[in-house]
Amino acid sequence: MPDYFAILGGRARAKYLGCRTLPEKAGQARSILSSCRLCVRRCGADRAAGELGFCRVLEPRISSEFLHFGEEPELVPSYTIFFAGCTFSCAFCQNWDISQNPKNGVRIKAETLASMIDGVSARNVNWVGGEPTPNLPHILEVLTHVKKNIPQVWNSNMYLTEESMELLDGVVDVYLTDFKYGSDACALKYSNAPKYWEVVTRNHALAREQAELIVRHLVLPGHVECCTKPALAWIAENLKNVRVNIMDQYRPEYKAREFPDINRKLDRNESKEAYEYGKKLGLNLV
Repeated sequence: MPDYFAILGGRARAKYLGCRTLPEKAGQARSILSSCRLCVRRCGADRAAGELGFCRVLEPRISSEFLHFGEEPELVPSYTIFFAGCTFSCAFCQNWDISQNPKNGVRIKAETLASMIDGVSARNVNWVGGEPTPNLPHILEVLTHVKKNIPQVWNSNMYLTEESMELLDGVVDVYLTDFKYGSDACALKYSNAPKYWEVVTRNHALAREQAELIVRHLVLPGHVECCTKPALAWIAENLKNVRVNIMDQYRPEYKAREFPDINRKLDRNESKEAYEYGKKLGLNLV
């Protein structure tokens, strides 16, 4: 198991990357809010003027923050900060009360959240949700006020624009990603995510160039052939020496009952087949 944080220098690397400082990155991210293109929907909403985009996030609201011991072993203890709102609308979302309600939680000023980060004893800061992408400007602003050099984890569905990925370059130490689908049709059906494969494979390749990478894949019932195997095969072929977490804890939540094929728990044979396929590919499994 790699000790990522023993070898990484944390967010200090961002000071020099691309000859731009962290405050300059934060400023560029804020400018994007006037015609939002943080995620690849590129809805162009003027969020600075109160216009709602697909995610319906107008201001960063934090539903919870705590020291998390349930993440991958190499990450814990992880100071997780959960934002409300999401760039997806997954029918089976287990955190739907957070992801589909952008008004959930409270607004915490950048300086205050930075002080909270400075005061916590953790291996890293874990930006999650919902989805952190709509809150990228706030996150970068927070980091300009953080005094200690603590590694950053970007816990995301990876449906970001190249502009957003560039802003994260040099800031993120570990990408903790959610590689959901091996099929564009499934991504569109269950998450309303057009061009999923093109976007997510591109961003995983970029993430691997920028930082360390841990990939999660939640096995969906009835989707081992169309989603699990293509996703794992692409990871094995294109992302060398990354950790992969094949997760079998699917349960039919939120609107899953509207889709008969996923309105059940994963059976033991499906989870075994997914895990054995990952082993056959030679993946470094969590």
